[in-house]
Amino acid sequence: MFTKRRIIQFIAIAVLFLAAMGWIYHQLSVSFREYADERNFNEISLFARTYDEGFSQDELSAWTGSVRNMIPGARSAYLAYSEETFDFEPAAGSEAVITMFQDSRELPEFISALDSCYYLEPMKLEADYSVDYSLDPDDAASSSEASQIYFLPTADESGAYVLGAIIITVPGVAATGYESLMRTLFIGASAIFLIIAFILLFTRDPMTGFLVLALFVIVGLFVAFPIFEAIRLSFIKEGHFSFAIWKSCLSPTYLVALWGSLKLGVLTASFSTVIGFLFAFLIERTSFRQKKLMTTLATMPVISPPFSLSLSIILLFGNNGLISKQILHLNASIYGLGGLVLVETIGMFPIAFMTLSGVLKQIDSTVEDAALDLSATRWQAFRTVTLPLALPGVLSAWLLVFTNSLADFANPLLLSGDYRVLSTEAYMLVTGRNDLGSGSALSFLLLLPTLTAFLVQRFWVSRKSYVTVTGKPSTTLTDLTNKPVRLALASVCWAIMAFILVLYVTILAGCFVRNWGIDYSFTLDNWGEALARGWTSIRDTVTLAAIATPIAGVLAMVAAMLIVRKKFPGKRLLEILIMTPYAIPGTLIGISYILAFNKPPILLVGTGAIIVINYVIRELPVGVENGIAALHQIDPAIEEAASDLGADVNTVFRTIVMPLVRPAFITSMSYTFVRSMTAVSAIIFLISARWNHLTVLIFNFSENLRFGLASVLSTVLIAIVLVVFFLMNLIVRDGKLTEKTISSR
Repeated sequence: MFTKRRIIQFIAIAVLFLAAMGWIYHQLSVSFREYADERNFNEISLFARTYDEGFSQDELSAWTGSVRNMIPGARSAYLAYSEETFDFEPAAGSEAVITMFQDSRELPEFISALDSCYYLEPMKLEADYSVDYSLDPDDAASSSEASQIYFLPTADESGAYVLGAIIITVPGVAATGYESLMRTLFIGASAIFLIIAFILLFTRDPMTGFLVLALFVIVGLFVAFPIFEAIRLSFIKEGHFSFAIWKSCLSPTYLVALWGSLKLGVLTASFSTVIGFLFAFLIERTSFRQKKLMTTLATMPVISPPFSLSLSIILLFGNNGLISKQILHLNASIYGLGGLVLVETIGMFPIAFMTLSGVLKQIDSTVEDAALDLSATRWQAFRTVTLPLALPGVLSAWLLVFTNSLADFANPLLLSGDYRVLSTEAYMLVTGRNDLGSGSALSFLLLLPTLTAFLVQRFWVSRKSYVTVTGKPSTTLTDLTNKPVRLALASVCWAIMAFILVLYVTILAGCFVRNWGIDYSFTLDNWGEALARGWTSIRDTVTLAAIATPIAGVLAMVAAMLIVRKKFPGKRLLEILIMTPYAIPGTLIGISYILAFNKPPILLVGTGAIIVINYVIRELPVGVENGIAALHQIDPAIEEAASDLGADVNTVFRTIVMPLVRPAFITSMSYTFVRSMTAVSAIIFLISARWNHLTVLIFNFSENLRFGLASVLSTVLIAIVLVVFFLMNLIVRDGKLTEKTISSR
């Protein structure tokens, strides 16, 4: 592909494009500077005419200081003309301007400017001069800035005699900022153009190149850039570069919290993965009858606000809980590591269940039938065939729950007690003490275990082949469980569901209780007040989640296909960037987005777009992990055959990959919608007067002990998600390719 002709073509295109962009940049810069100079000169001339020779010393000082109201950043000093010395001397104004004038008054350009003022002619100096604005006691600047200098005369009432001159300095920040912004845009446009030209000229599969480029742009802009802003803050102390924040964060106090996060994450991920696998296996690989009901119930913990189950646990099993204290009269406390593991396992095992359901559904049962035909027992077939083939999904599920547990702060905030975890430490530093730098540093410590687990998982999966879908998948599968085992599995799952239902009954009961814990009388007032105050939040939340769901689903499947099927430079970096948002606390993500997108050229704060982007980026890792786990089971020969017959990347993806990974695709979209509806940590910083969020309103009601209103809105949220789940499964039906009929042997 790298022929002499194409290299010459690329160089010619690059030279012509860069020359054109350079000329446009130069012309725009010159035009803006000329416009800024003319505007400043006109405004300064008007300001000079407001001088009154009857000003007292205080009035003169106030007048010189008022120039800031006309031109932001400008400073001025008044020079009185002396008939005795025939010279101009400082009379009032900015110390920085006076000092600059005294140091430079003997320069030829300054002498010429004073002569012009004597003859009542204004003058702007050609060169910029450095002014140390830190000399002004009311100025926060700490360094000198290059500034434009204007000299304007003041005359008596007749206009014939000079009384003095006003010297005004205008920092070049505005022009410099505009040029810096324009330079950034031109560099970015040039880089994108040259990369596109390179892909078109030097790659055999331009579509793949464009998809990889698009993914890198997305994760670079919405993952790397905000993280860079957070990293930068962690090295800034009182406006200066410093390692003080990191020294504090690596102290034994915070290392204990890091160890607490690791223990909580490992326990939660392990228990959640085991429970999720039990549910997924029972539903997808046995002849269990109540599959739809069990699937709906198993996903309930993830479709409610993350702190609702903690509130239910506290109300039922807290120090004054309904069950623990009033019924069982126990003194045991639910606060601490045990309570956290319980709540997070209940709340996060659906992540593992949803991931493993798609994986187990994809396994071709012919390999299990072969093992049984060779006289293997059902247990041996499960242990040596089914479980190893499901291993990529098991590891993916464990990793997703582990990273989700590390980043969770809502549940530890309510249930940690004396147990310390790093996410709550970071949250309290950011929200309680407004220490963004320390919060950023603590949050980045959570990346170390997450990235370690991610790399170990990738290394393990890459060592073996897990292909089972080869183009002729079986439409039936053999039940690997006999009746006693199936009944035991169902009993365990139903017992877990019964406990979870008790928690949700508590929420539902709270909708009709006047004041939980104090007044248990029946009322319907909560519904009217909650719906009236929450209607706008409900509408905004559903709208934004509906926009983000298909975008995240398609983007996740495209990224998974590129990562699994294609080789390109930077693939490992792309994987890490995609997984990174899931490991960082949502609080830090929200603050990072505010820092990154609250200024040109990308001004998104206050819009609905930044909330949608946050939804997509935060939940993208789940979809990518589901897609990767599913693609590991599909023989690449199917796609290669389509490519050999002339299908391009788009056609292969649309007609081959998407139908085969349909379960993972549906799971990805479902999970994105759920998490978008129930997000709290990052969204609480990104909402605005125009766009509000339902979970933030629920959280506010919970903080104010308005449990009745919070229960009503939580119930409404759960109902909305269940309806959308039903419609999604109705519209996007599972194809016959992945439908399974259970048979017994």
